[in-house]
Amino acid sequence: MPTSLKAQKTASARERLLEAAGILFYNYGINATGIDMITAKAGVAKMSLYNNFSSKSDLVAAFIAMRHQEWLDLYEARLKQAHTVPDRILAVFDAYQDHAEFDYENGFRGCGLLNAAAELAAGDEGREAVRRHKEEVERLLVQHLESWHSTAGEALPKEQVALAAEHLSFLLEGSFARAGLEGNSNRVLSARRLAESILAAL
Repeated sequence: MPTSLKAQKTASARERLLEAAGILFYNYGINATGIDMITAKAGVAKMSLYNNFSSKSDLVAAFIAMRHQEWLDLYEARLKQAHTVPDRILAVFDAYQDHAEFDYENGFRGCGLLNAAAELAAGDEGREAVRRHKEEVERLLVQHLESWHSTAGEALPKEQVALAAEHLSFLLEGSFARAGLEGNSNRVLSARRLAESILAAL
């Protein structure tokens, strides 16, 4: 989660570098962000970066892992407030909304992970890490749907679970892409309402 660089003064050099890189990567993109920009924003010497990260690619990998963990933390916080299966599924949408409403330095520009993946070459480990994150989100939807029981008390068939999870995942990712273009979370809120109607029909 973006934080003020004032708060970083008490953080380790690695934490400050990672926070600064995260802000700059999101604002300007990975390729447009140089090492000098990162160290200047973090307020550390260039050598400090190489003492903590073996390369810029290593820093990018740490950034992707950080963003993944940020979302998981938001999701876990929402999950604590969810008491039914539909609530647990909608918590995934709520966590995406929370991510969209961070206090971004230059405003919300969509999914930081997909933005990063778009700059990386096919087969790059960073792209694979982003893919795994998105697959994990869909797996969470599958897990919740597997615990769903119809009004007759029957579990949903596996085929219906897979189809519903894919449908919800596409709805979620599509809404987040549009939200990024519009710079706010309104599309995610609309997607949440559509998800409620899908769940009501199961």
